[in-house]
Amino acid sequence: MSARDEVLARIRTALGEARPEAALVPRGYRTGIGMAAGDLADLLAGRLADYGARMRRCGQDEVAATVGAALAERGARRVVVPAGLDVPIPDGIDRVPGEPMTAAELDAVDGVITGAALAIAETGTIVLDGSADQGRRALSLIPDYHLCVLRDDRVVGLVTEAMPLLDPARPLTWISGPSATSDIELDRVQGVHGPRTLEVILVTGGR
Repeated sequence: MSARDEVLARIRTALGEARPEAALVPRGYRTGIGMAAGDLADLLAGRLADYGARMRRCGQDEVAATVGAALAERGARRVVVPAGLDVPIPDGIDRVPGEPMTAAELDAVDGVITGAALAIAETGTIVLDGSADQGRRALSLIPDYHLCVLRDDRVVGLVTEAMPLLDPARPLTWISGPSATSDIELDRVQGVHGPRTLEVILVTGGR
């Protein structure tokens, strides 16, 4: 008998036949936020601003112009776009598929454009799950600029609303603002383990 088996046997003997049932976990947390789509968008925008990120809004027919404006302001000339993301790229900008690219090659591009699985308004969190419109995790972690195109019907209020919509078997990446960290003196540094700049385009009219 191993030491582990011996310890467990002693515990069973001490407990006897009456083993205590596991305590039930209280389920008193909120499961809904009760906000309209426009209010959710406003809340998400506010949270993103708190993190130092920016959100632009546009209609379905304005996506091309909005993406173009964001890339022009950034001065981006080469951007990674996952194969499954159907987003128009302005003339003069090199669309890079991102597959296969090394970390060094990804670091050399001007940015990445992805979709998103969903966004959580209360926490200002964008969730990626590695779907075809988002690509592998490295695409959104290595380039210094991340432009995320998000449909407004993918915005939920709370984390508890998001969890049933996500597949735990997928590689989930939760993004709350640009990558940042602080040292022992609380000096904030951005871009340490992800993009230094996060920008979200919220496409309205998806509901």
